[in-house]
Amino acid sequence: MSKRVGETSGARTQLSRERVLRGAVAVADRDGIGALTIRSLAQELGVKPMSVYYYVANKDEILDGIVDLVFGEIELPSPGGDWRSEIRRRAVSARAVLRRHPWAIALMESRTTPGPATLRHHDATLGTLRGAGFSVGMTAHAYALLDAYVYGFALQESSLPFAGPDTAAEVTESIAQQISAEDYPHLIEMATEHVLRPGYDWGDEFEFGLGLILDSLAASLPGA
Repeated sequence: MSKRVGETSGARTQLSRERVLRGAVAVADRDGIGALTIRSLAQELGVKPMSVYYYVANKDEILDGIVDLVFGEIELPSPGGDWRSEIRRRAVSARAVLRRHPWAIALMESRTTPGPATLRHHDATLGTLRGAGFSVGMTAHAYALLDAYVYGFALQESSLPFAGPDTAAEVTESIAQQISAEDYPHLIEMATEHVLRPGYDWGDEFEFGLGLILDSLAASLPGA
């Protein structure tokens, strides 16, 4: 049976700050952010807890680092491209990343010492909106609205009792069997005429809502 990294005398030289942070992401992805401690991270890496402190000072520094890694996974919008396409691409990418790392939703805007990937992300998004012709004030409104929608949708999606079209139908049918059309006519109507129809995917609601937001923002541009 092979030894883990921490069981060798060269454990420290085989570690790096990036590996420590990616180990922290792995713990959070698997067990939730509440399970992330110096001890659980050390176990993930196969090292002694003191080895972790060689690369990060404390848990706050770990949280700063892993949030920056998550921001680094989101596609950057290009200030020189079509703003609607770029902002849509950024929003779709952010949703996909947060589906992989649902623990990050509550942390994305909570850090007071943002890393380089976080700063690049915000600057590129602001630059894309400014390049589209939005004023500084309207850019702030647009960014807040977009993030509220993306993060809110990701949070709701992570809390749903199903994980795709197939399980959505199963869960909806189970709930529908427990209630009567007489007492809850609109719920039964929505279940039978929408959710339980072939091809239903709750995730499609994301594109619909995003489209409405982009249409509204486009209408607010000077000369629109």
